[in-house]
Amino acid sequence: MHKAALCCAFSFGLVQAAFGQTAAPKLTLKEAQELAIKNHPQILAAQNEVGAANQQVTETRAAYYPTFDADLTGSVANRGARIGAGYLTDSRLFNRYGQGISLSQLVTDLGRTPNLVASSRANAQASDQSYRATRYNVLLQVNRSYYDALHAQAVVRVAEETVAARQLLFEQVSTLAKNNLKSQLDVSFAGVNVSEAKLLLIRAQDSVQEAYAELSRALGSDQVVNYQLVDEPLPPSPPAKAEDLIAQAMDNRPELAGLRFSRDSAYKFAEAEKDLARPVVSLVGVAGYIPYIAQLTNQAIPSEYAGAALNVEIPIFNGHLYSARREAARYRAMAADQNLRNEQERIARDVRVAWATSMTAFQRIDVTAQFLREASLALDLAQGRYNLGLSSIVEMTQAQLNLTQAEIENLSAKYDYQSQYAVLQFALGLLR
Repeated sequence: MHKAALCCAFSFGLVQAAFGQTAAPKLTLKEAQELAIKNHPQILAAQNEVGAANQQVTETRAAYYPTFDADLTGSVANRGARIGAGYLTDSRLFNRYGQGISLSQLVTDLGRTPNLVASSRANAQASDQSYRATRYNVLLQVNRSYYDALHAQAVVRVAEETVAARQLLFEQVSTLAKNNLKSQLDVSFAGVNVSEAKLLLIRAQDSVQEAYAELSRALGSDQVVNYQLVDEPLPPSPPAKAEDLIAQAMDNRPELAGLRFSRDSAYKFAEAEKDLARPVVSLVGVAGYIPYIAQLTNQAIPSEYAGAALNVEIPIFNGHLYSARREAARYRAMAADQNLRNEQERIARDVRVAWATSMTAFQRIDVTAQFLREASLALDLAQGRYNLGLSSIVEMTQAQLNLTQAEIENLSAKYDYQSQYAVLQFALGLLR
C-alpha cells in the first residue's frame, strides 16, 4: 500500500514536470504589502522626491558659507591700447598671464537667507509626508486588490460547486425521464440551470483574472502571478460613533501634515521675499600671482596682488519687481491655508463615509449568514418535496438559485467588510 502511494506520487510529479506545472506561491496580506513597498514605482518616485527636497535644503543653506574660485587668465593685446566702449573704466590692455583665487562671503541679508532655509526645510518635511501619503495609498490598493482576489476565488469555488450540484440533478432527472418517471419539461429546466451555472463559472473565472491583474499592479509588478492567497481573519467591529474618529484622522493623516508643512514653507518664503527690500552686506576678496606681464611703462608692476572689499547693496527701485514678488508669495501662502482647510473638510467627510460603509458591511455579515442558513434549509425541503413528487422542478431550481445567491452574498459580505475596514483604517491614518 505504501509503495503504491509512493509510485502514484512519483508519477504525478513526473506529469507536473512534463507539463511545466508548479504549485502557486503562497502570499499573505503582510507579504503583499511588503512587496508593494519595495517595488511599487509610485513609492520609489516619492522616495526620490524626498531626496531631492532634502538637497534643496543644502542648496539654500550654501549661502551661509564662503565661495572660493580659482582663476587662470592669459591675455594678448595691442601695445598701449585702452578699453573704449561698454564701461566707464579706461583700463589698459596688455599681455599678461596670471593665476589667483577669489572669495565671496555673505555677511548678512537681514533675514532673507534664514527664511529661505526655513522654507526649504518645511518643504522637505512636506515632501516626506507626501511620500508617506503615497505609501498609504499604495497599501490601500494592495488591501483592496488582495480581498477582491480572495473574493473572486471564493466565487469560483461556489460556481464550481453549483455546476456540480446542478449537473448531478440534471443527470438524475434525465435518468428518471428515460424511465418515464419525470417529464422532458423537468429535463429542460434542469438543463437550463446547468447552463446558467456554467455561465456563472465563466464570469467568476474572468473576475479572478481581472483581480490578479489588479493585484499585480498594486504590487508594482508587470507580471501577473496567480498567488495562493491566504485568508485573513475578520477585523473587529467598527467603532460606535464616527465623530470620535475625526480628530484622530486630523492628527494621523499624512496629507494634512504635508499641507501644514507646505503652508509653513509658503509663509517662510513670503517672509524671505519681503526681505528682498532690505540691504545686503557681502565681503569680496582676491589674491594671486602674475608670473609674466608686459611692461608698458618704466613703473614696475608687482607680481603678487591682493585686495578685499566690503559691499553694501541697498535696493532703491527696480520697477516694482520686489513688491510684486512679495505680494505673489503672500497670496500663495494664503492659498496654502485654504488648501489645508479644504483637505481637513474632505478628510472629515471621508471618515464619516468610511465609517458608515464599514458599519453597513459589518451588519451585512449576520444578515447574509441568516440568508444562507434559510436558503440551505429551503433547498433541503425542496429536494425532499421534489423527490416525493409533491412539487415541480421550478420550486427545486428556484431553491438552488436562492442558495447560490445566498452563498455569493455571504462571501461578498465577508470580503467587503474586510476591504471597507481597510478603507476606514486608511481614512484614520492607521493603515500601516
